Amino acid sequence: MDFQVQMEKDLEMVEQALKAYLPKEEGQQKVIMEAANYSVNAGGKRLRPIFILETYRLFGGEDFSYVMPFMAAMEMIHTYSLVHDDLPAMDDDDYRRGRKTTHVVFGEAIGVLAGDALLNYAFETALKFHDLVDEKLAKGRIDEKEAYRQTRMGNRALQILASKAGIYGMIGGQVVDVENTDKPLSKEQLDFIYRLKTSALIEASMMIGACMAGADNDSISSVEKIARNIGMAFQIQDDILDVTSTEEVLGKSVLSDEKNHKTTYVTLKGLEQSRQAVKDLSVEAVRILHTLPIESAFIENLINMLVHRMN
Repeated sequence: MDFQVQMEKDLEMVEQALKAYLPKEEGQQKVIMEAANYSVNAGGKRLRPIFILETYRLFGGEDFSYVMPFMAAMEMIHTYSLVHDDLPAMDDDDYRRGRKTTHVVFGEAIGVLAGDALLNYAFETALKFHDLVDEKLAKGRIDEKEAYRQTRMGNRALQILASKAGIYGMIGGQVVDVENTDKPLSKEQLDFIYRLKTSALIEASMMIGACMAGADNDSISSVEKIARNIGMAFQIQDDILDVTSTEEVLGKSVLSDEKNHKTTYVTLKGLEQSRQAVKDLSVEAVRILHTLPIESAFIENLINMLVHRMN
């Protein structure tokens, strides 16, 4: 299938998952649902849930209902990280994805709580996977053996999600990033931040997709390495765009790293070496992808699209 056609189908499935699982805006606390939904519905590439979906498909997964809760949960976790990243105490950005950031619209306190809400609700959503298994079992669509197998895979996927989003993953990278604002960083320190802050959720996405499709441990380890290279390349390309793009094209503030006195690949290595690093990392991701004994053209095209993106 044509890459762009498949991308549109994947995006449609992601939006279906979000529509099914985002909270209803009701009750005395409905402002927090409104703020959370405002953030998620701002759009974006939906990269991480697409990686869940496509890696699940890559390893032969067919019943996409099993990964829908994880797709929605992953986008919620990614969005919460952006909501908190934009806060005055962090990057203090007023625009994200072409519109005002959550704390600008709803106030700083609700901005903090909206991020908290999305993180908590993400795990509430992912856990609904178990309801799906129970429902299929009750209706006779799967037997006890298959229900047990799906439950084991789902539990492992939940462990991956929690670990990669936490202090040994995304949060850990963000902490080191914040602690080193206004300080010169070595390449090794910067790589550590990028591996955790950006790569971790992409790693989780591909690992969850592979896990839920029943991939073996070696294959899950391979997709983790692929995703690590993709995440690093993605973040370095972000650094490049921060100094070469415009606010209109990027949909968010430019030169924000300079404003916040952050070391980036561009400040450390310059534009040309940064571009070479993006190329090298993406080539390595594709090389590992080709070691898998399955057709992977779509994911290869997706990698190339991401590293050559303009926003």
